[in-house]
Amino acid sequence: MYTVVVGVIMLLVFMGLILSKRISALTALVVVPVVFGFIAGYGTDTFKFAVLGMIDSEIGATVAMLAFAILYFGIMLNTGLFDPLAGLVTKFMKGDPLRVIVGTAILSTLVSLDGDGTTTVMICCAALIPIYTRLNINKIYLAAFIIIPNGVINMLPWGGPTARLLAVIPLDPNEMLLRLLPLMGIGLVAAFIMAFYFGFQERKRLGIADISMESAQTRLDEEEQELRRPKMIWFNLCLTVLCMIAIIAVGIPGPLVFAISSCIALTVNYRDLKLERRVIERNAEGIVTVCVMILGAGVFMGMLSQSGLANEMAGALISVIPESWSGFFNFIIAVISAPAVWILNNDAFYFGIVPVLAKTAAAYGYSDMQIGLATLIGQSVRGCSPVIASLYFLASYLKIEFSDFQRKMIPISLFSFAFYLLGGAFLGIYTPA
Repeated sequence: MYTVVVGVIMLLVFMGLILSKRISALTALVVVPVVFGFIAGYGTDTFKFAVLGMIDSEIGATVAMLAFAILYFGIMLNTGLFDPLAGLVTKFMKGDPLRVIVGTAILSTLVSLDGDGTTTVMICCAALIPIYTRLNINKIYLAAFIIIPNGVINMLPWGGPTARLLAVIPLDPNEMLLRLLPLMGIGLVAAFIMAFYFGFQERKRLGIADISMESAQTRLDEEEQELRRPKMIWFNLCLTVLCMIAIIAVGIPGPLVFAISSCIALTVNYRDLKLERRVIERNAEGIVTVCVMILGAGVFMGMLSQSGLANEMAGALISVIPESWSGFFNFIIAVISAPAVWILNNDAFYFGIVPVLAKTAAAYGYSDMQIGLATLIGQSVRGCSPVIASLYFLASYLKIEFSDFQRKMIPISLFSFAFYLLGGAFLGIYTPA
């Protein structure tokens, strides 16, 4: 119980420091878990847990993927590949912040169908950053309305959380998809309600601008103009499409695809080695910032998972539920799933905790399908979790403070969670079969 109390205090201190901006997110990610590891009594094992978190295969794969993906899409931005797309989107959105924010949610929903969150982030950011910058729209809304629809679509059977759920509870994927669609529809309704709400707020703040792609081109500095390659746009477009096909359809590992594609893009677009180095250096700051943040998140996750602290905290939470609440147990699962997936990674929750919850819920008369759906409701708050490395990447890439991102995302996530909870009641998830 002592270590559980220490774990809870650690999370509260971490979030307090992040939201109050007393220290940077990186410092909080590294220092807070190490200090509390010693307070919890792990001694020098604390260092081992931290290192194991940093060298975890998932963290390593994420670092490699994002390093080369940022370099590749940075090269494409430098060449001007997305200028025509930005021009078309700008023309369609007509300088209206409301249309831009709602359009962000639509684009994220469509691109997320492949099930890969990193690809969604890179494509949406590459296409929309110039528009948000040109209209002076708060980029926190770009981050938020990439993450929220992506979290909804990621609940499809080929997405991360549902795939893990299907490995733990024997459910038919086709039946699962049919039962998931209404719940996902509720999530998308919540996402678009918020997109319209914040879109109206930004429209009120900024008004509707009269902009054009031509006027935007004059804003490019001398170096940006020098790096533009308008004559290579078809080659760069074909290369990018082949990248997506290789990753999504063929299944070639993303880090390798982006590494090879970056080398091809540099060689073809920038024949001068000095210019090539300048392009790499131009994108290096973003790569270093993101990779360091992800490794810092690995320290935090290592402290929670490698020490077993996360499982102890989850077990303590389950143990305090009285048996007299059996008629509400699936609702309790839905509520528990939110803080659980906020604190833990999906592997720890679905492979470590869900089997225990499912066994208890089945004894109270709930079906496997009801239990599975209840465990997915908490995914609505995962978009503001401090243990997801890609969120630090997104904040760094958009040059926004992670604390500001958290302040905006936490109430948005709780609003989505409330919608999901109500939707679960409407769909009969909480009533024993």
